[in-house]
Amino acid sequence: MTQTSQLSKLEHELYECMIQSVSEINISEKIGIAFSGGVDSSLLAKIVNDLGYKTTLLTMGFKNSHDVNFSKKISKSLDLEHKTLLIGEKTFPQIIEKIHDTIKTDNLSWNENCIAFYYIAKLAKKHGIRLVLTANGIDELFCGYNAYREAISQSEQIVKKMMEAKLENEISMMKAVNLIASEFEVSITQPFLTEKFIQFAKKIPIDEKIKDANDMIRKHIVRKIALAIGIPHEAALQRKKAMQYGSSIHKNLIKIRKI
Repeated sequence: MTQTSQLSKLEHELYECMIQSVSEINISEKIGIAFSGGVDSSLLAKIVNDLGYKTTLLTMGFKNSHDVNFSKKISKSLDLEHKTLLIGEKTFPQIIEKIHDTIKTDNLSWNENCIAFYYIAKLAKKHGIRLVLTANGIDELFCGYNAYREAISQSEQIVKKMMEAKLENEISMMKAVNLIASEFEVSITQPFLTEKFIQFAKKIPIDEKIKDANDMIRKHIVRKIALAIGIPHEAALQRKKAMQYGSSIHKNLIKIRKI
């Protein structure tokens, strides 16, 4: 049930900016959403679906991983089509090497994210989807990462410097992600990493994003919007769990590297 009338002026403006960012994407066919069931991907999925686009939620992960199990539950609550790809343990080492050789970096986060989107793109192609949207950018702009707790304990200026660094890294990394996805003729698009959205989000007061060093939830203004537009409480208030952890990619990658 949508209750946007309960939103403050700033919250409503942010919500409208999110809608506009999605609306400006050239969408001519059914669209996939990289979906974990968390607040960011659920919010994006709801916006896309409310705009009238044919929406399919796409989740990948190892069997019984957090994201695979949680996304099934939340997708039912959202009443949206949901497709899942389980990562095969036997072929996973080959994919690790393939991704590393393609993006040519030892950056662990880049490799893990590219592995994750490799499977998302593979799943998208299987179901005839060529455009996948992801909510990347929300964690960077709204202090989703745990590291922001240390930053806010120093000053808001440190938070802003961290935000700039994380945004620069994310934008560069998504270029590598699209290189990986291109194998399947799939495009990965980030509506919350456009210049217009970034500039708007930066103007939002830091205390709307993170309160202090003990703030385990963070992204408060985003969560308020999610609740107002009908995202289930357990998704809207779910703590941050990065894709590589929720899918168990990190766990299995580290295990293989130690062998």
